[in-house]
Amino acid sequence: MPKLLAIALRANGLPIDNGKPLSYGWRIELRKDKTMTTNTDQAARIEPVRLTYNSRFSFKCHPGVSCFTECCRGTNIILTPYDVIQLKKRLGLPSEEFLAIYTEPHLLEKTDLPVVTLKHLDDDRESCPFVRDDGCILYEDRPSACRYYPLGVASLQHREGADDEGFFFFVNEPHCKGFDESCQWTVEEWRQDQGVDERDAANASWTDLVVHKRSFPPNIKLTEKAKQMFFMVSYNLDKFRSFVFESTFLQRMPVDEKTREELKTDDVALLQFGVRWLKSILFNPKATEASEAPDTVLGD
Repeated sequence: MPKLLAIALRANGLPIDNGKPLSYGWRIELRKDKTMTTNTDQAARIEPVRLTYNSRFSFKCHPGVSCFTECCRGTNIILTPYDVIQLKKRLGLPSEEFLAIYTEPHLLEKTDLPVVTLKHLDDDRESCPFVRDDGCILYEDRPSACRYYPLGVASLQHREGADDEGFFFFVNEPHCKGFDESCQWTVEEWRQDQGVDERDAANASWTDLVVHKRSFPPNIKLTEKAKQMFFMVSYNLDKFRSFVFESTFLQRMPVDEKTREELKTDDVALLQFGVRWLKSILFNPKATEASEAPDTVLGD
């Protein structure tokens, strides 16, 4: 049984429709429970203390710690769009092939939005497909969840703009010996060292969309067509690019020539363009008249 990750960064539990908890390494909301059960029946401690960019903590992960790569096993990790962009590029795979081989689709609870998790290896430890005993074979392109650990990022509600102070926390998993190391960091130093500040920027508009959708009343659901559109923009960018350039999309939603050329080759620019389009569909249904989109995206 995989770890039940209540709240944490690489361990932020966001339940999905099948009841299986997920590790979502981006933005989450804090929940009331402050512990999580692991497959060793031990409870991980979640410190109910808000950390800011200047907060300090001790942590270091390296091959010399006895728990090395334990955090890469028995955990479901939600991939962000930028994670998929980087991983498919590293592996030299088109979006659809990467998704088919390395991910599993889920619906994120209370959002009705489709997300993907890394598919486990078929072993008795439910290992990440990219972990080996000596570490991660794709370390330079590892997902945001892996980079942020052991920090969590809390997002309590949708709102325009970011909190200048930040809202972070960390979790002590019982197997993790990294907290016993003497290496000191501020939260901001850790983010920069792990490269998550750049990933946060690339994923920011998508993250905002997810959190905003979660604020909708529970009776407001997405149509299947809208879910397909969200999934395509979020994860299957090769298919979205074909949709943009091989349909009447650009006749209905024209862009200047510079933007058009950028969308042909730049996956991040295409993602951000797609998210702006999704927001016009999900949060302003009348705007769908100006684009090639589902006739009805919301229902009850």
